Amino acid sequence: MRKLSLEKVAFVLSVAVLAWFYGYATSANGWFPNDLLLRAWSQADAVNPVKLPVYLHKAVYEREGATTHQPGSVHAGLTLLASAWTDVGGELRPGLRLIDRKGNVLHSWTIDPVALLDGAPPSIPVKRDLDIQGTYLFPNGDVLINLEYAGTFRLDACGRVLWGVFANNHHSIARADDGSFWTPAGTRGERGSPGHPDGFPGIGQAVFQDQLMRISEDGEVLETVDVLDILYQNGLEWHLAEEDMLDDIDPTHVNDVEPLPDSLASQYPLFEAGDLLVSMRELDMVMVVDPESGRIKWHTTEGLIVQHDPDFIGDGWIGVFDNRRDGAGGSMLGGSRIVAFQPHTDSTKVLFPTPRSDPFYTDHRGKWQLLDGNMLLVEEGGGRVVEVAPDGSSVWDWVVEPYGEGRIPAVTGATRVDLSPEEVAAWPCAHAGSGDTATEGAS
Repeated sequence: MRKLSLEKVAFVLSVAVLAWFYGYATSANGWFPNDLLLRAWSQADAVNPVKLPVYLHKAVYEREGATTHQPGSVHAGLTLLASAWTDVGGELRPGLRLIDRKGNVLHSWTIDPVALLDGAPPSIPVKRDLDIQGTYLFPNGDVLINLEYAGTFRLDACGRVLWGVFANNHHSIARADDGSFWTPAGTRGERGSPGHPDGFPGIGQAVFQDQLMRISEDGEVLETVDVLDILYQNGLEWHLAEEDMLDDIDPTHVNDVEPLPDSLASQYPLFEAGDLLVSMRELDMVMVVDPESGRIKWHTTEGLIVQHDPDFIGDGWIGVFDNRRDGAGGSMLGGSRIVAFQPHTDSTKVLFPTPRSDPFYTDHRGKWQLLDGNMLLVEEGGGRVVEVAPDGSSVWDWVVEPYGEGRIPAVTGATRVDLSPEEVAAWPCAHAGSGDTATEGAS
């Protein structure tokens, strides 16, 4: 009997071990029934009535709303905010608000991620706590949004869904000269790519493979570029090993892609119009790549720590939101900064902060926008947007309203747009706080 019992124990243990290995392999390689499990998990998560958003932070500031610090220095226009607000039912929902400099809400769009992702394939997470990352506002009130690692969607001024692309799209949206849009996207659960069908040397598992995707105004996918293929093609895969990313499921983590416009191309001797500026957070790297040939024309990791949002800012300069994550709330390295690189002269300069700047730090996310000298900065972790003068001093800021005691939702984006209140008032659903909840599935 004892021998039989030991055999039974050995059998059960062996089955458990095999089940664990098969489960791991299923997840890593996308084998059956991985898609079914993903969908079941997403549906269970979606109906959870008490789940709170992932990006809730401890409040940093004891105020909320807009404050003008230098009345004569605020750049003109309205500010498009991406965050989350409490709806009439008391639930925190992601959304957009368009405000004036006093903080008055002139228009809003509230998002229901579950409804927006109705009909998404099993590989797309259908969760209630997905937030808005990239945005682009059209003059007629239509807006493009990237819903966190799910898709790109176009909504009208009333919040109705005009189209959607389910491609694990995430982070930024940038318009090209031809009216199309570049955005990060990606594939899950695949070991290879068109350039490496048998897998990537050194990467022993299926990973999230970042892509650079070009989408038309009508929602047609026009082009995709595989980021890992580009790194291997240009002999830069050693950065994956250097950063210990060979076994990471998200080895590049692209968080921005934007094309060089024809209007600025003559100011960048090393590049041509249409070249793409790309940020890879996990590699602390920014690069410029020709999307047609895949040739990387320039790259840097100099001093960058989990950076975001590089921009072509003119005169050959590339400005970067350098988070400078230090694990000490910014006290070790002095907080986040805006640093600029001029590739053709191999020059570097810090645009922000200056000795006149207020403390500014966010350990992840964050965006910035150059405003003819002033800069608009997004402090995601503090729930604040601040406009600073060329000397680094604060001109205007806005702080998100708290959610519960001592907590604030993340502010994932802010853009100053060249619109007047009168133009916004002419949109459909134009009354303040108007945009209806997006409840129709993407087509």
